[in-house]
Amino acid sequence: MKVTIAILAVVGLAAAAPVHSVLRAQATSRSVLDGVYTDEQAKRGETTYSTSCASCHGPALAGTEMAPPLTGKSFLDNWTDTTVSDLFQKINVAMPADDPGSLKKEQTSDIVAFILATNKVPAGKTELGSEAEALKQIKIVAPKP
Repeated sequence: MKVTIAILAVVGLAAAAPVHSVLRAQATSRSVLDGVYTDEQAKRGETTYSTSCASCHGPALAGTEMAPPLTGKSFLDNWTDTTVSDLFQKINVAMPADDPGSLKKEQTSDIVAFILATNKVPAGKTELGSEAEALKQIKIVAPKP
């Protein structure tokens, strides 16, 4: 009886694995080019960026001697093929450098939206959230010229 149950469990898992793989592949096929933030959110992010980030990264996100750029080729080369979750976590946990972890999750989402907008990633109709699992499903890719 135990052997039969074990065999059925293995067969069931084997049958479910391809379905899970297909669903996971579909879920991770989303990218920032799919419009993952709104213009209004990016505007809020610009305000928060100005007060919390600009002193290190510069008002135009171009970087300074003490902080890397958050726009342009250098930024995109560094972050392409990572997820929005990676960028979100970096900002939420480690920034601002003089007060790490002080930003609320909503503020971090707004800042990420502003960074995406500055990098000419198209806006959409739905705001970028702050749930880690959802953000892990959005790949950062460079916008087409």
